[in-house]
Amino acid sequence: MEPVTGSCLCGGVRFEVTEPFRRASYCHCSRCRKHSGTFGLTQGRVPREGFRLLDGEELIRVYRPEGGMAKAFCSVCGSSLFGGTWPDGPEVSIRFGALDDEPGIRPQYHSHTASAAGWDSIPDDGLPRHTGAAPTA
Repeated sequence: MEPVTGSCLCGGVRFEVTEPFRRASYCHCSRCRKHSGTFGLTQGRVPREGFRLLDGEELIRVYRPEGGMAKAFCSVCGSSLFGGTWPDGPEVSIRFGALDDEPGIRPQYHSHTASAAGWDSIPDDGLPRHTGAAPTA
């Protein structure tokens, strides 16, 4: 596959995805809502070996909430970039808003719908909804 590139708003952090996404979803949890400044986020998971940071490592800051996954962002522009078990775990959760190219996958489910904001109107799009944790497969 052709690499899928991504970057932050200021262009200081650049990365590429070299393997297909394993899965993709919409997350409606309160942490993702706060991190993104909107309903939550749209993200896809790739194996760690399929992710490569190209530039800007020194600009990345990571917030690791107790009991939650990593939230990585650019310290200059604040862009939400990736997280999950990054940098040392088996998968990286890539924020689709940071992608510069077509990811080759569409979200397959909604996760953490029980903690969606009161103003968040989850569309009736036929995708499965999970009130708590997302499926692992």
